[in-house]
Amino acid sequence: MNHRLYLIVLFMLAALPGTALAVDGNAILQQVDSNLQPPSYEMYRKLINIEPDGSQKEFVFYTVKKDKDKMLILFLSPASEKGRVSLRLGDNMWLYIPNVGKPIRITSLQSVVGGVFNNSDIMRLDFHVEYNVEKVEDLGDKWLLDMKAKTRSVAYDRLRMTVDKKTIQPLDIECIASSGMLIKTLRYSDIKDIGDDVVRPAKLVTDSPLHKGYRSVMIFANIKKRQFDDEVFTLKFMPQIDELR
Repeated sequence: MNHRLYLIVLFMLAALPGTALAVDGNAILQQVDSNLQPPSYEMYRKLINIEPDGSQKEFVFYTVKKDKDKMLILFLSPASEKGRVSLRLGDNMWLYIPNVGKPIRITSLQSVVGGVFNNSDIMRLDFHVEYNVEKVEDLGDKWLLDMKAKTRSVAYDRLRMTVDKKTIQPLDIECIASSGMLIKTLRYSDIKDIGDDVVRPAKLVTDSPLHKGYRSVMIFANIKKRQFDDEVFTLKFMPQIDELR
């Protein structure tokens, strides 16, 4: 039974008189992931960093992803960043800078673009790969999923995700450190077809109490379901990613 059908059955059973049914939070989370992106795809994104004085810096990426643990990003603009490439394989990340030499290791909490988004946000894998849902709160037309990281290598120890019941899409996510401190909040909006019948939020905005006055915005567009060979997601292929476009 696929996840969407499973959730529909849950709704039907829960509606029966006298029925008390615990909702499977991990099934909801997997459906959220399925709605946000296909298993393998290519996509274009724009990232905008906004400073307290209103000044902005924009980046445009070409992104390819395969399965649950492979992602490659090519910087298309600005000119100062063009040709840079980021690779993620599971918990491991690298940055390739043309004419500098071999790729260098980077971490999930660093940011290759500055601003509020870190590398983990930019090279986000499926949520259910990194998190387990420990608690589900019913908020009427929404669910609140309280999640715990599966390993210590994940950027955030806990996530609190609000999910719209009708669309099974995320509305906002609080990213929380192991100390309980709020690191940042992610807010999704503008649900529409961004290509290849993928209907999902096209806009993601984040801010942080640790970076007061700063905001970062990510715009998703032109997604296309596509299969790739494993060799695409290797250090050797990083300088060749432009050949895929």
